[in-house]
Amino acid sequence: MNTTVAERLATVRSEIDEACRLVGRDPAEVRMLPVSKHHPTERIREAHAAGYRLFGENRLQEMAAKHAELAGLDIGFAVIGHVQTNKAKLVAELAEELHSLDSLRLAEALQRRLDALGRRLPVLVQVNTSGEPAKSGIAPEEAVGFARELGRFDALEPRGLMTMAVNSPVEQDVTDCFDRLVAAQARIRDEVGGGWDDLSMGMSGDYRLAVAHGATTVRPGTAVFGPREY
Repeated sequence: MNTTVAERLATVRSEIDEACRLVGRDPAEVRMLPVSKHHPTERIREAHAAGYRLFGENRLQEMAAKHAELAGLDIGFAVIGHVQTNKAKLVAELAEELHSLDSLRLAEALQRRLDALGRRLPVLVQVNTSGEPAKSGIAPEEAVGFARELGRFDALEPRGLMTMAVNSPVEQDVTDCFDRLVAAQARIRDEVGGGWDDLSMGMSGDYRLAVAHGATTVRPGTAVFGPREY
């Protein structure tokens, strides 16, 4: 029997809560950001009816189209994919959060656009903890310097770090990525200052592991919405 979006949301949430309990964490520390990329707005509406209002998108044109289609509902989007500097305008206008800040050039472009709009934007810095050339993000050893530089951009509100772990059947390879993000967060807090509380890591295949290793935001997609429609 096919399950509904609401049922899958409840299942994932219960698994997050159980993963928290197993390591002595408060489940309230971990939020779920359902990733709606390549899924129709009907499924977003179902998730919204189940109590969720913020969704992850990685393609800005798709996000803009969904934003327009869902206008009037209390629904927002967090950008989780790489953003080219020439697309900063869309992020500044439409996104509620950016989880993939990976360059000072993008920070500068966002600052200009946000200043023009008179708004601020919560951001997470993407860290490439797997070292894969195809993935965006700064290197872990660049995290402290990057965090210091972000102090120049008062329209940006750094909330933490984000990563995508290596896609590997070897659990240790995955958890190593999560642990590198936690270590980068600790270095920033020691050398730059407080805050940087959010660790956005863990997707449909590894969110339980991510929770066990300190995630405060997990980003399940297919586990919630089913197979993507390309």
